[in-house]
Amino acid sequence: MMALDGTSGGACARSSPTRSSCVTETKIGSHHFTIHGYSLAKGMGVGKYIASESFTVGGYQWAIYFYPDGKSVEDNSSYVSVFIALASQGTDVRALFELTLVDQSTDAKHKVHSHFDRYLENGPYTLKNHGSMWGYKRFFRRAVLETSDFLKNDTLAIICTVGVVVSSTQGPNLYFIPLPEPDLGTHFGSLLDSGEGADVTFEVDGEVYQAHKLVLAARSPVFKVQLYGPTRDHNAGTIKIEDIEAPVFKAMLNFIYTDSLPDIHKLTASCSSSSTLVTFHLLAAANRYGLDRLRIFCESKLCEEVSTDTVATTLALAEQYHASQLKAICLKYAAANLAAFMHSDGFEYLKNCCPTLQSELLREVASVDEDVGTGIRNRSVWGQHSDGTDANGRRMRQRT
Repeated sequence: MMALDGTSGGACARSSPTRSSCVTETKIGSHHFTIHGYSLAKGMGVGKYIASESFTVGGYQWAIYFYPDGKSVEDNSSYVSVFIALASQGTDVRALFELTLVDQSTDAKHKVHSHFDRYLENGPYTLKNHGSMWGYKRFFRRAVLETSDFLKNDTLAIICTVGVVVSSTQGPNLYFIPLPEPDLGTHFGSLLDSGEGADVTFEVDGEVYQAHKLVLAARSPVFKVQLYGPTRDHNAGTIKIEDIEAPVFKAMLNFIYTDSLPDIHKLTASCSSSSTLVTFHLLAAANRYGLDRLRIFCESKLCEEVSTDTVATTLALAEQYHASQLKAICLKYAAANLAAFMHSDGFEYLKNCCPTLQSELLREVASVDEDVGTGIRNRSVWGQHSDGTDANGRRMRQRT
């Protein structure tokens, strides 16, 4: 069935939008021009110049023109003139320029005339065609120049810097070869599983795991000291690991080799523990062996599970295992939910075991108070619980 406008009826298919971008940048280059025998060049006449060899910047040829008697008749040869000229064919060439007269003494107080310093104000200079110039008729007073450190052994040195403005429009690349996903972790994981070439054995809670010293040392500064440090045990065939459950140690080894977390639910089943508790064990292992990346992975996972019931315990363990990002989030959560936090089961534990966290929590509460305008300042968070008031100073019925 045809629509009134002649198109077929039904839904209209819309193609994906196309994209392009315009990139404008400067192609910068410099040329050093040395003029020997300056005194012999004097008197050649106003408007007469000495030219440098041409040089290329941004696809165009350029040359430096030095006028010993000046370029303008009205200046009566009182100034030397310096210009940079477009020496090749071109139309409306936009560029930035800098001319530097080199101080040949040890002071190196060069005289610089720069277009770069003010290009945002005035924009680049446009040279209309071949022979167009940019520069200064009164570049330097000649009498002063001839008694200065810019002239040494009858020689002058000029540096010219050119920045050609070029623009290009870039569209999508229609021809490309897709790159495969990284598989380094897969290969190293297979190496761990196979045990091929293993040169160290760990015994953990009755389980035995084989690994490779170089891999462990490359990933963990603690393993590096333990396996290659001056205090290592050369005769130890098996290293016994205490205070880590076997599944947690295996998961840590897997992370060292593959740089990825294991399936927490499978790990939970093997440990007979909750996912949160297993992640805490992994966090402790990461802290013990200096595995910063694993620690951040655990922090991220535990952050997802922060609640009124878990925030106190999580905060205490974050403090213990140097999980700074997780700690900061717990403090913010506790401050934003202060009343419920203070009546949670973990609050008393936090109060007794981590008294140093009080000042940090107070600061966080103060920042929350400032946001909501409650006006509470410098009250003891622990005291608020014991005197029977909530975060807003209201009396609360004590639970029996």
